[in-house]
Amino acid sequence: MNKVFIIAEAGVNHNGKKELAKKLIDVASEAGADAVKFQTFKTENLVSKNAQKAEYQKQTTNKEESQFEMIKKLELDVDTHKELISYAQEKNIMFLSTPFDHDSIELLDDLGLEIFKIPSGEITNLPYLRQIGKLNKKVILSTGMADIGEIEDALDILISYGTKKENIIVLHANTEYPTPMEDVNLKAMVTIGNTFDIKFGYSDHTLGIEVPTAAVAMGAYCIEKHFTLDKTMEGPDHKASLEPDELKAMVRAIRNIEKALGSTLKKPSKSEAKNKEIVRKSIVAKTEIKVGEVFTEDKLAIKRPGNGISPMQWDEIIGTFAQKDYKEDELI
Repeated sequence: MNKVFIIAEAGVNHNGKKELAKKLIDVASEAGADAVKFQTFKTENLVSKNAQKAEYQKQTTNKEESQFEMIKKLELDVDTHKELISYAQEKNIMFLSTPFDHDSIELLDDLGLEIFKIPSGEITNLPYLRQIGKLNKKVILSTGMADIGEIEDALDILISYGTKKENIIVLHANTEYPTPMEDVNLKAMVTIGNTFDIKFGYSDHTLGIEVPTAAVAMGAYCIEKHFTLDKTMEGPDHKASLEPDELKAMVRAIRNIEKALGSTLKKPSKSEAKNKEIVRKSIVAKTEIKVGEVFTEDKLAIKRPGNGISPMQWDEIIGTFAQKDYKEDELI
């Protein structure tokens, strides 16, 4: 079993403030995540001036401002990117960011990012997919709102433009924040893996940590989860994010499940081997038996410990003769 790659998704939960972004890196690193992920965009390239906010964004941000105004405040400039990348290195955690437009893809490539994360909204963006495909980097592709045909098209584009299939992980996702449990459809994650014979994972927007933990039990290679310093902060994604203690708990749960999955071999484990003698049973004398007497069912019993003749040999023992005298409860 490969180690599950855990992405702590800071997204825009830094509220446009560099110090908050650094605190989020601290939290992700302390929780034991493998990577901390932000979002890279030029608002002018991402959103037209008259674009509407999503329902969940209306509830968690200022109702008067447009999507453009909301997003503009959350933009990180080039120098901030450089500073956060070196800060993440100090904290021994990988820096990732999702690019939302062509300039941002170029910027992240120039900054030397090893992995490119494609968000759900760009899975039908042909020029975008082409540009990332040409980079021949590792790719993590989110598939919220997509069906199998759209995933196939996106993979075909990435691969035909130069990205190796073995360098792609496809994440099952649902883009509703928070996702209702009945809409998670986690089995579809495995369908993705089987359909394309590709590594798969799960990007989670449910409340809590059960679903990502279950995804690991079902074979996910990668888990992505939003987190924040405080759910009550103003901003579009805080409410559906984990707080620091919850992020720690999720990483711990995933690492435990990872260990617990073990191998496909069914055999006694090292730790339980010593229990065999104590818990299993043997054939013993039910009453006193004299040498030469026949072992009959009423003279024998099956009791612990398990260091004598196995009860599986019961039929072979019945009808044979005692080779010596036995006291009650003595092993045959």
